[in-house]
Amino acid sequence: MELLHTAHVPSGDGPFPTILALHGWGASAHDLIGLAPILNGGKCLVLCPQGPTAVEIGPNMVGYGWFPLSSGRPPDPEEFARGFQSLNHFVDQAFEHYPIDSNHFVLLGFSQGGVMAYEMMLREPERYAGLAALSSWLPQDLAAAHPPRPEHENKPVLVMHGTEDPMIPIERGRESRDTLLPYGVNISFREYPMGHEINPDALRALVEWLDDKVVNLIALA
Repeated sequence: MELLHTAHVPSGDGPFPTILALHGWGASAHDLIGLAPILNGGKCLVLCPQGPTAVEIGPNMVGYGWFPLSSGRPPDPEEFARGFQSLNHFVDQAFEHYPIDSNHFVLLGFSQGGVMAYEMMLREPERYAGLAALSSWLPQDLAAAHPPRPEHENKPVLVMHGTEDPMIPIERGRESRDTLLPYGVNISFREYPMGHEINPDALRALVEWLDDKVVNLIALA
């Protein structure tokens, strides 16, 4: 597989409900894998690919992202498309290498990873069972490129944000929620007194949302 990644694979033969967890700017494939034992008690396959864009985050320290950031400006379309293509190719390869239940494939994105998750869900809603966007934002240009269609309706979507987030203001999370309303998704919105992070309350809400909106539906399918 072309993108470096970490994976949590449950015991058994599968196929397994699967979470594609996308890290934020300056992080790596190891950033979100720690969620794997907590989400659905470790029973989901969790894949954490690493973004293709390297960024220096300190002396002799390198992080990664999905596209270069430009302060105060929307993503460069060509760079964004390049990041999406790398990620979409990773998903295709993952289905060849891992026992993924294609009917129960969930997106989870933190910060910049949430932008990529929004793109994937709005572009191909039939491919994903749900989306959790954490401390992220939905660019207006991205939404405009993917107008609402029937496949978006009733798709479980969780948007969570910190009221004290110094990197992506809470208003961006609220705007994202409002932008999603015309799509008819089954949206859950949560905000917490936290910064750019996933605090214990937010983590509990994420676990509950996954169980109530996705896993229980899996059991009934």
